[in-house]
Amino acid sequence: MPRIKQMPSSALPRRDFLKTAATALAGFQIVPRHVLGGPRHVPPSEKVNVAIIGTGGQGRSNVRNLLPIDQCQIMAVADPAESFSLENFYFKGMGGRLPVKAEIEKHYSAQNPKFRCRDFVDFREMLEQEKSIDAVLIATPDHLHAYAAVVAMRAGKHVYCEKPLTHNIWEARQVAKIATETGVATQLGSQGHSSLGTRETIEYIQAGAIGAVREIHVWVGASRWNPALTGRPNESAPVPAGLNWDLWLGPRQQRPFHPAYFPVAWRDFWDFGCTGIGDFACHDMNSAVRAFDLPLPSRVEAHAVGKMDKDIAPHGALIYYTFPAAAARPEIRMTWYDGGMMPPTPEAMAGAKLPRRGCLFIGEKGVIQCDGGGGQPRLYPAALRESFRKPEPRLKRSAGHHLDWILACKGGEPATSPFDYAAHLTEIALLGVLSLRSQQPIAWDAAAMKATGLPAADAFIKEDYRKGWELL
Repeated sequence: MPRIKQMPSSALPRRDFLKTAATALAGFQIVPRHVLGGPRHVPPSEKVNVAIIGTGGQGRSNVRNLLPIDQCQIMAVADPAESFSLENFYFKGMGGRLPVKAEIEKHYSAQNPKFRCRDFVDFREMLEQEKSIDAVLIATPDHLHAYAAVVAMRAGKHVYCEKPLTHNIWEARQVAKIATETGVATQLGSQGHSSLGTRETIEYIQAGAIGAVREIHVWVGASRWNPALTGRPNESAPVPAGLNWDLWLGPRQQRPFHPAYFPVAWRDFWDFGCTGIGDFACHDMNSAVRAFDLPLPSRVEAHAVGKMDKDIAPHGALIYYTFPAAAARPEIRMTWYDGGMMPPTPEAMAGAKLPRRGCLFIGEKGVIQCDGGGGQPRLYPAALRESFRKPEPRLKRSAGHHLDWILACKGGEPATSPFDYAAHLTEIALLGVLSLRSQQPIAWDAAAMKATGLPAADAFIKEDYRKGWELL
């Protein structure tokens, strides 16, 4: 499993660049990069042409992270929704391809008044028509992540995909495999991977700041977007103007439109989202997985808050992960909490208050607490904090989560969370979903990709796909 690289390591691979340049000169002609076969790394002197797939709140946030990066330019957007309000959600403002397109054009027109960003309903048409696209950023609902990523990678595009990487475990393994086969530059949309806090937390743990760790707690306050629903909506509603509902459903079977699904609140439903753990685990479990090089867990046991339903996620979940011992560390038990549940405050924290979202590492000598999403490590008790000498930086610092990916598209080092690692992290998160949906503890046979003795779990490990939307 890839790890955050150690310092020093900041220069682009000059040898690879010179080799590519020599090959181009040998051909005695100049050809546009979009007609070349295989993964195409953009020359250092050129901008990376980026297209956006999914322009809801998170897609818009990613656009705002890309716009200041001089090494890239957003040239096209695709979304089945023309325009919609996000005022009832934490994003606020407007989402959809037309508002996001307008924001992109306003930014670039300051330097180039003639700049235009193309917009598409169907991202497949965008990839077919816009041959100069070098890379795509995927910010669709979870159920479309794998399909969009696979189509883009097979088209030779570099890919950034929001978390979780995929909607089910089989998809995670397929996406990782295809990323390796195509050789494109990839990145998971989990910004905490690139934070200083993540690196310092790992350095503290690996320097022995709190001794051997056997217990980790990770929690987030997220709960349901549709608190009153007890299952799938029975009634239907008119499809909003400008929304291609059939295309939004993608690989899922037809169902009537309902505002409980769109926008944002789709995450509540098993067909489209992966509930709180799918939303946040790839952010908040990352430091633990990296610090201890955690393998897939041997056992996962999930408990729902409230009644379970086959269509809609519960209001919260408590999930226990067991990671087998390795030569250099003991067995680790990691507990996940969402829906407002939190762990007890350790005695070592001496009255300090836990944040609404965060993680705890319980060691033999003390405790490390950090906020969710890659927050800075805090050492407890106070005596340990005062006596501990902060280790020298050992892990390479990030230039920026999106910039790291853009530099990788230009032939630089892999980004912080490429798909081989992202698939592993996503599988850990999705094993919690698997136990929750199965309502049974999972003894995981990673080699066979099976829950031992639980054939009913197979339907969640690999789901059915609507005709024409199959992954393979």
